[in-house]
Amino acid sequence: MTATYTFDVFSSLDGYGSHSGSWGGYWGKQGPELLDHRLALYGQEQRMVFGANTYRAFARMLASSTEESEVGDPWVTRMRSLPATVVSTTLEGPLDWPDATVVSGDAVDVIARLKEESEVPLRSHGSLSLNRALMAAGLVDRVQVTILPVITGQSGLNAIFQGGADSTSS
Repeated sequence: MTATYTFDVFSSLDGYGSHSGSWGGYWGKQGPELLDHRLALYGQEQRMVFGANTYRAFARMLASSTEESEVGDPWVTRMRSLPATVVSTTLEGPLDWPDATVVSGDAVDVIARLKEESEVPLRSHGSLSLNRALMAAGLVDRVQVTILPVITGQSGLNAIFQGGADSTSS
């Protein structure tokens, strides 16, 4: 059985995954409905997949978080408790993540193998370049975009689908 792979990403209305402005996390649009929805998405057993850059960013954010900070949200805590695979040619284990494994090699080969071997669904939050490559290779089963009601205009960074191939993922 092949595990499903979901590319999960936050986006501004104009298609950016992050910003250089002073908007704050979630572009300042977090609220109980968003946080409850995110927690529900991470309720089932699944394996997280990250590229090295996203893993480093999450590890840095979580290391400096407190219970009151927005990165201490229950869904982020749940995400961090899930087993994770980090695809990287530069990182070596052990990682500062409770149940993470580093796998070196071509991301397309690694994820194709992981989809065949995994007994639970796979989910990647962020990891834009990794997921662009996986989409081009036809390995992404679902794209889940959480659109936040902002236009980042000049402060937008990381156009989510820039340079990506046409795709029919659901």
